[in-house]
Amino acid sequence: MHSALWHARSLFLKTRPVHLTFFVTRRCNLRCPFCFYQEARDAPGDAPELSAEEVRRVAASLGRLLWVAFSGGEPFLRDDLAELAGIFHDANRVAFFTLPTNGLLTEVVAERTQEILDRCRNSVVVVKLSLDGVGQAHDAIRRAPGAFEKAMRTCERLAALAERHPRLELGVNTLFCSENQGRMDEIIEFVHGLGGVRSHTLTMVRGNLREARYGRVDLCGYREAIRHLESRWRSGAHRRPRFGGARLKAAQDRLQKRLIHRTLSEHRRVAPCYAGRLSLVLSEGGDVRACEERPGESFGNVRDAGYDMGRLLRTGWAERIRGDIAAGGCHCSHECNLLTNILFNPAMQPKLLWECARS
Repeated sequence: MHSALWHARSLFLKTRPVHLTFFVTRRCNLRCPFCFYQEARDAPGDAPELSAEEVRRVAASLGRLLWVAFSGGEPFLRDDLAELAGIFHDANRVAFFTLPTNGLLTEVVAERTQEILDRCRNSVVVVKLSLDGVGQAHDAIRRAPGAFEKAMRTCERLAALAERHPRLELGVNTLFCSENQGRMDEIIEFVHGLGGVRSHTLTMVRGNLREARYGRVDLCGYREAIRHLESRWRSGAHRRPRFGGARLKAAQDRLQKRLIHRTLSEHRRVAPCYAGRLSLVLSEGGDVRACEERPGESFGNVRDAGYDMGRLLRTGWAERIRGDIAAGGCHCSHECNLLTNILFNPAMQPKLLWECARS
């Protein structure tokens, strides 16, 4: 397996990215009213998606990566998804890939996951199935009749695939928003009973929503939901992820939820942010950003920089963006950034070790 330990130096030397979020497509087979990527999807005349060959050139300009998170849109709509994963696997020795899916395309998701496993033999592959309610409640929030039934079929296929492939981790992700916050107990209990599912995460609604009412959340309800989730999954040792460092990742996830609650309750940043230094975002059209939550601040486009990521990161404009982030010019609940901010913050290590010991 590609080792995560190689990145331990970034605990102290935060000079190169270890995490890339790549929006492989803005296409999606749903029109969820809470989608934070709605503006990009609706933008007229946007640049075409990066081709596999263009991605190969970008990857060649990056060093080793701990983690590549594919995003969208619906990532599994890319026909060449396994090829893209293979490019990063070979060029950047990626330890972990994460792929979210709404689960509507059961056969496509299963086949492309198998292709990624075959192509990326030295990486852990984590597929996160979105589930925001049980039965018709999920269909209603996603505004897609039959979506729950399709997602359950996809869950069964992926669970069967994971039995044969220890490097595949099947998880469920639930959006926490105004429309389902009162049903979190039901969702948590349901997911805990799903065969083959080894993790359940809650993602706080965020971004510029098409319907603002979805963002009117009860933070006390969020706190109770994360307590319930932690309690339920602590009791299921057989469900824990199987990859090396899984206990550390579970500890990080618990700390992350508490930091999100504090950030939103106190309306301020409660931990240093390494966006733009350890974490980068690459759009389907080639724009590079420090963070998804700062969409108007692109470092530039890889096509204009000869596909050299380092060239974009060395500009004065990029340095100004990183400086503003480091100085606390923003705060957010973005789970991907918080993961990096916790794992690579030396001050967090005692808390992580304590959480590991408790699990």
